[in-house]
Amino acid sequence: MRHFIIAFISSAFALCLGAQEAAAERIIARVSISKQMMEVYHEGRKLYEWPVSTARAGKVTPVGQWLGAQWLSKNHKSSLYNNAPMPYAIFYNGNYAIHGTNQVSKLGRPASAGCVRLQTENARILFDMVRFEGKQNLKVVVIN
Repeated sequence: MRHFIIAFISSAFALCLGAQEAAAERIIARVSISKQMMEVYHEGRKLYEWPVSTARAGKVTPVGQWLGAQWLSKNHKSSLYNNAPMPYAIFYNGNYAIHGTNQVSKLGRPASAGCVRLQTENARILFDMVRFEGKQNLKVVVIN
């Protein structure tokens, strides 16, 4: 009987842990540096595929996975790059964010200082999804 109780508690704990991981992945923004594309998934279903710009030569867009957005800023201006507009910014790793750009002609090729840039309307869509679902429910994945 004791083994049954321990197994039951372990299973319940694993289920709770799995539920937390699933909640953190309600929205997945998957960025491919080599393709200069972002795929957006909601509850496991791919909804969008958008061209992006990641880091230009001499700059870096970090590769990895981040659970949860650190903060959101609808009308952000860069304090590092001459007040450059960063509309609908979703900060996910320190100063790195996914945000809109007014340099739409550069989308689809490396052009940023390290952030993930996308068309402002697409940034608004993702921003609104994250705001609605909660910052904790975003997973950002950046691959080479």
